Amino acid sequence: MHTVKSMTGYGKAEVVLTSGCKMTVEIRTLNGKTADIGIKSQYLPKEKELAIRNLIGQRLQRGTIDVYITLEQQAEKLAHPINSELLGSYLGQLKDFAAKEEIDLQQYDGLILTSLLRLPDVLDSRKTDLITEEDYPLLDEVFDKALSAVEAYREKEGVVLDADIRSRIANILALYEEVEGYEQERIEAVREKLKHNLDELGQKVDPQRFEQEMIFYLEKLDINEEKVRLRQHCKYFLETMEGEPYPGKKLGFIIQEIGREINTTGSKANHSGIQKCVVKMKDELEKMREQSMNVL
Repeated sequence: MHTVKSMTGYGKAEVVLTSGCKMTVEIRTLNGKTADIGIKSQYLPKEKELAIRNLIGQRLQRGTIDVYITLEQQAEKLAHPINSELLGSYLGQLKDFAAKEEIDLQQYDGLILTSLLRLPDVLDSRKTDLITEEDYPLLDEVFDKALSAVEAYREKEGVVLDADIRSRIANILALYEEVEGYEQERIEAVREKLKHNLDELGQKVDPQRFEQEMIFYLEKLDINEEKVRLRQHCKYFLETMEGEPYPGKKLGFIIQEIGREINTTGSKANHSGIQKCVVKMKDELEKMREQSMNVL
């Protein structure tokens, strides 16, 4: 039996790049109407981003997808290089100025170097490319592992989701069987009510004419068509769950059709027992709707 997949997922993978940096990719997914992919990183090369987005879209299909990329850099990679020529020029100018103004720089030893390092362009703060073209195969590898972990998570969550939705369908069908049990009772109740009203009015009615009117009246309250359609919709719902790889959107449409049949049954009920069953069916259907919104 095919099991649906949840849109909720999580996956994580790590790889060591050619520079020696450890790269970690985390992917978190929640339900969404389309593939809304957000990459939270400044490290992913622009020329590689489109290919990664396409890969994520193909593998995960749908959902709000957040991708986090972190790098644990080596100390030498973290340190900003010093522009020694510029620092020497600043220091020479400072010494010339101090000599001209007869200022003793020794008393400012602790502050001079710190102040000079803060001057423009003394430290090269430009971001170095930590992921190079040589790392692209490793990038593909780490994303493949992270996506596989997400897919496994979604399948595991889908088992619980699948079981819950199937139980809701079973409950709705069982409740409709209860409705059928009330039908004869409902017909008798309608018949007695009409007779009682006529007796109170003191009206004598031809029995044959009364039966004809009863048939006409009960036809308006007949729920056989709703019963047949609801069972067909429930069957189609289960077939869609089992037969399609990504049934989530279609399930939402089928739920709307099931809801129509339940509502029509309620409007024709004219019986407290049937009305109670209709309320319970609506409750089960609403829970189904909430769960189906997370079906891939």
